[in-house]
Amino acid sequence: MHRIGIIGGSGLYSIEGLANQRWVSVKTPFGSPSDQLLHGELHGREVVFLPRHARGHRILPSELNHKANLYALKKCGVSWIISVSAVGSLQARFRPCDIVLIDQFVDHTKKALEHTFFGRGIVAHIAFADPISEELRTILYRVAKRAKARVHNCGTYLNMEGPAFSTRAESITHHKLGHDVVGMTNLGEARCAREAEIAYATMAMITDYDCWKTGEEHVTVEMVIQNLQKNAETAKQIVAQTIAEIPEKPTWPCHSALASAIMTPQSLWPAKTARDLAAILGKYRK
Repeated sequence: MHRIGIIGGSGLYSIEGLANQRWVSVKTPFGSPSDQLLHGELHGREVVFLPRHARGHRILPSELNHKANLYALKKCGVSWIISVSAVGSLQARFRPCDIVLIDQFVDHTKKALEHTFFGRGIVAHIAFADPISEELRTILYRVAKRAKARVHNCGTYLNMEGPAFSTRAESITHHKLGHDVVGMTNLGEARCAREAEIAYATMAMITDYDCWKTGEEHVTVEMVIQNLQKNAETAKQIVAQTIAEIPEKPTWPCHSALASAIMTPQSLWPAKTARDLAAILGKYRK
């Protein structure tokens, strides 16, 4: 069974309507994921939900263990992931409570080794020119338009580390560079998802104008929560309807991302590293 994963960010800690719910603990070679994973059924599909920051919002963006989170979802049979995330807008056309379906990332973190499963004797270089699953993003856009949401198809996500929000100088710089939204979490998820051959798409929920825009109040936690609550029902509706339209078999390009990415001959794979990556490398072992 190929399952559909949902990663819920700030303001999305549960999914209503899941039948046969059960929370499952998953161990990974990379440590513990953010929380237990909630398994259930929606629209006849098996779904796995992970609260990114844990139930109760207890994990900082910079504390997230992306490798553990994505490996846990892979172990659970997830082939598609819908990521729901709070972001700040860096352009006037993207208004609070709009949705942006991301198609590009700019990485301003310093955590490259925390965003890859490889190393320790096995080298792989995935193609990442188009970091989002175009097929999944297209479904999300179609469903969002049908739901009459204020949705934008495509946008660049500037991934900063946080946990503090941007300084005004940073925000103005990112605005002038033409980036569209700013967040703290999705780049690492997208990179690990690609290595795990999971189709990944981000539904970025705009909560504020960061602090670049004159005449607008700068971002606060209260503002983020207030606008997320306004958009929560729309987000859940879009996610639920998207699940109903995802194909049953994983045949998109993302699902074979490692086919031409692994550089190290299997004869040279260290045994422990190969064991640790069994959920990812299994189909490539001869």
